Amino acid sequence: MRNRARILIPLVAAGLLAAGCTGGGSTPTPPASQPQSSQGAVTNPDQLPRNETLYTTGTQWGPPPNFNPIREWDSAVGTKGLVYETLFHYDTTAAKLSPWLAASGAWTDDTTYEVKLRPGIKWSDGQPFTAKDVAFSFELGKMETIPYHHLWNWLKSVEATDDQTVKFTFSTANYQQWDFMLYSRSIVPEHIWKGRSEKEVLDGTNENPVGTGSYKFLSKDQDRVVLQRRDDWWGKTTLGMEPKPRYIVDIATPSNEVAMGMLLQKGLDLSNNFLPGVANLVQGNFGLTTYYNEPPYMLSANTAWLVPNTTKKPMDDPAFRKALAASVDVKKIVEGVYGNLVKAASPTGLLPQWDKYVDQSVVSSSGFTFDAAKAKKLLAEAGYKDGDGDGYVENKDGSKISLSLIVPSGWTDWMESARSISASAKTVGIQITPDFPDFNALVERRAKGDFDLLINNERQLSNSPYTYYEYMFQLPIQKQQNTVNFARYENKKAWDLVEQLDQVKTDDTAGMQKIISELQQIHLDDMPIIPLWYNGLWAQSSTSVWKNWPSAEGGAPKTGAVMWRNWLELGGFETLTQLQPSGS
Repeated sequence: MRNRARILIPLVAAGLLAAGCTGGGSTPTPPASQPQSSQGAVTNPDQLPRNETLYTTGTQWGPPPNFNPIREWDSAVGTKGLVYETLFHYDTTAAKLSPWLAASGAWTDDTTYEVKLRPGIKWSDGQPFTAKDVAFSFELGKMETIPYHHLWNWLKSVEATDDQTVKFTFSTANYQQWDFMLYSRSIVPEHIWKGRSEKEVLDGTNENPVGTGSYKFLSKDQDRVVLQRRDDWWGKTTLGMEPKPRYIVDIATPSNEVAMGMLLQKGLDLSNNFLPGVANLVQGNFGLTTYYNEPPYMLSANTAWLVPNTTKKPMDDPAFRKALAASVDVKKIVEGVYGNLVKAASPTGLLPQWDKYVDQSVVSSSGFTFDAAKAKKLLAEAGYKDGDGDGYVENKDGSKISLSLIVPSGWTDWMESARSISASAKTVGIQITPDFPDFNALVERRAKGDFDLLINNERQLSNSPYTYYEYMFQLPIQKQQNTVNFARYENKKAWDLVEQLDQVKTDDTAGMQKIISELQQIHLDDMPIIPLWYNGLWAQSSTSVWKNWPSAEGGAPKTGAVMWRNWLELGGFETLTQLQPSGS
């Protein structure tokens, strides 16, 4: 359960990650209410027709704090993706944008992008959806606290040239970021949001949300939200698809064990929690499925890294960082901690979905693997020796090396991984002590650079490895590093290359590969972060009520069965349209 808190969005607003991990932030919790049917009669959520209801868990920690699509890190499940929609979705299998609210989008010249909207779309209150809504939604980013405010550093203007056409004019065309924006930004109705203050736009709970999406919120309570399908959703006719569950009930389960029990007792259909031991149940006759029927069982969602604070000795030395990388027995973590539910990362850390961007010649010449003997050799060659015979090397000046590795208290898989890293490091003479602060305390220390080592995984699968390298190399270093480059690694050449990559068109694979190869070389030469394993797109599904879950086998859907925030646009919604009642 706790592990779902690590599923955070890329490019999230500075300073707001803590809110994303607690589920509430400082936003007031809406009061509980009785479910209302579309006709206004009270409907008991326990009496929803089971064969028309999808029960999910794995995103929310507690009561739904808000229904605000601008708050992409802590809004109620389905706010973005089911109630509010984006201009495009991103097909992770085909690696391309899929038109959604937009019928099409194209660069008309080097700095102008034009979107044509689908005709006939209406908001759930019956008002027409137009280009003015799109222009208004992007212009909200001019407010400094809005997550996509930085877009206006290179977006000059957005204009609704007619009801179905939006023209975006840029001072600089950052193609990689723009594709990300197209499937990430929710479109809100101008006729409702116009006149809201910046504080209300960012912090408002947005009760009774009006969207273009296929669902509306039916009710909320302390441990759940209930959504009801809109039978007048525009996509039924225009896209030729419809989500199969009439109702979706997302439940905040208090622990992994509770989620597992509810799955086995048919009280849940989909768990997006990390569930230890689920592999044994998938192999048994328990009616549970995962994407793969063998290790690693799950698709990969993000990369977990060991992040050294490069402003502190000896982590400021690339030779020490390389020795540290060679000291980590990732295989032991994959097998012993995760039971093969995750996959060891490649030396580059790029997700398997980005394999075409991995320069194997760079990996062959500069990559690393677990090798205790090599780690000891690298330390000795760099001048790190055990002068006092205590089994641990000292700094080059003879001072003690005693490092702390922090991960959040309660994140049991990461806590065990930290212990494993500490044990591996000890065998090569590096002293590392695991430390488990409260999550909010960790976030504060991480931002200030008050740490030696930490584990982090805050870059998800996206449209481009640009987001991965933007995390690794972003400059300048701030006094508070809230969302990227926690290693505080400074390499102007690398950051220049990342900015060059941003200006390569996303269909220019060769152009992207050339720059990414150079970035991989810098990464493996300097090791500012150490890739460990690929965290899974946790998805354990029951076939008792719904079938045709995504699977690598046969003709099953190849999307992700996931309700996490910011993943419905990456195939999660399409999964809902391909489900089938098990009784059919």
